[in-house]
Amino acid sequence: MSFHDPMSELVTKIKNAARARHESVQIPYSGLKAAVLRVMSEEGYIAGVEAVGEGSRKALVVQLKYTADRLPLISEIRQVSKPGMKVFATIREIRPLKQGAGMTILSTSRGVLKDMDAKRTGVGGEVLCTMW
Repeated sequence: MSFHDPMSELVTKIKNAARARHESVQIPYSGLKAAVLRVMSEEGYIAGVEAVGEGSRKALVVQLKYTADRLPLISEIRQVSKPGMKVFATIREIRPLKQGAGMTILSTSRGVLKDMDAKRTGVGGEVLCTMW
């Protein structure tokens, strides 16, 4: 299956794997996906991510994380910006999601950052996805 939108592919594969209670999911490699997954890993939403393969066969293996009751830590993940409609947020528009229980991931001039890091750094950017 080939996707033309890397964020759409990332969000869909993680959402489906979490709902099916898979331990891991393999996603074709891209720099944007790797940066988003790094932020998710740092915040504890996923157990880890590893790049495998070479060249056009390079992929990211994402280890999903679950609670003791086998419920996924990512209960919802949504793509915000889409190829046909980019969504941008200024520093003033960045707010905690779900009263701090979730996070928004942005692509900024300083790289891919979570919402509060972007606000602390003083940059806005393209809103890639939200999760809680």
